[in-house]
Parts: sequence; C-alpha cells; structure tokens
Amino acid sequence: MKIVYIPAKSENLNIQEKLKKVKIKESFVIVTTIQYLDEVKKLKGYKIAGQILGCNTEVINKHKINAYLFIGTGKFHPLILSFRTKKPVYTFDPHTENFSQISKEELEIYEKKKMASLLRYYNANKIGILVSTKPGQNNLKRAISFQKKCKKQSYIFICNQISNLENFPDIKCWINTACPRIFEDDLGVPIINLEDIEKL
Repeated sequence: MKIVYIPAKSENLNIQEKLKKVKIKESFVIVTTIQYLDEVKKLKGYKIAGQILGCNTEVINKHKINAYLFIGTGKFHPLILSFRTKKPVYTFDPHTENFSQISKEELEIYEKKKMASLLRYYNANKIGILVSTKPGQNNLKRAISFQKKCKKQSYIFICNQISNLENFPDIKCWINTACPRIFEDDLGVPIINLEDIEKL
C-alpha cells in the first residue's frame, strides 16, 4: 500500500490587505509554516524568508534584519525564533488578524522550562530515548548514535504514539528524537529534545 501525504494549505486569505494593519518599526523578514507558504509567497513589498519548521530554522540565518514576523497560528514557532535569535518576534494570525509580539515573560518561561529539563537530564542516572515510527520523525540511527556516546544507563523506546510515560517511574528523564513540539506537551514527565543536548 502506497502512502501519499497531502499538506493542508490555506487559500484566499487576502494576507496582503490584512498586513496593512501591522506596524513594525524594525526591519523585519517574514517566516511562516507550510500551510501559509503559498499565500505568503504572493506578498509584494515584503522580505520573505520562507518556511520554518520546529526542527529546522535555517531560513532565519539568510537575512540580516532586526526582527521577524511570523504569519501563522500558535506560539510554538515564534517562541523558537525568539529563543534562538534573541531578536523581536512578532506574530500575525491571518484568520483572526490578531497581531502581537513574543513578550519577555513568554520567552523567560520557555527558557526556564528548557533549563529545568536540562538539569533533570544531567542529574538523571537512567534515561529513556524516544523514537517515533512516524515517517519524517523516525530518527532511530540518531538515537542509537546518541546512546553509544551517552554515559548514562539508557533505553530506546520505539513507538507510534508517545504516551503513558509515567508508567516508567525509574526513567528520570526522557530524550525526544521525534517532533520537537512534543517538548511543549504536558506529558507529566521530564522531557527534552535531543538537539538541545547536542548543542551543549
């Protein structure tokens, strides 16, 4: 059986007209997700960086600007931008037309959560490494490579749905190699993305 993935894309949002309400003093570049990429590419008079993923923000390195405007929904992607660039990040929801800026408080909460997870990892004597079987999120080779280098007692958990982690109380910290957005979910256990450990 062949599996075909069709991205859900938003159309006819009239973003060009809606952005007239947006006022940003700094020079900025626009980033978005795949759902809005086609619509954003139609914009005239703006610098477009392109698509941003939770696990890949390479587009932000191609432009020398002072701020970012994220067009899309939710805070996950703009928070990552703010965390990685330390520059002002504005958000615009093309559906609700809500315009806002990632605040210092929001960034601090995000950073504290990251730091708390890192501390739990450093103090853990037994860790679990999460590997997803979903296409595009499967990083088994990367997980095995990390396990070989890691000096802690570790186990690899391969699953399609990441849940019920609290059933393994002896695992003191979980290392996520799947979608980085899992870090944002409240799974009731200490969890950190592998890339955050690798950067250190």
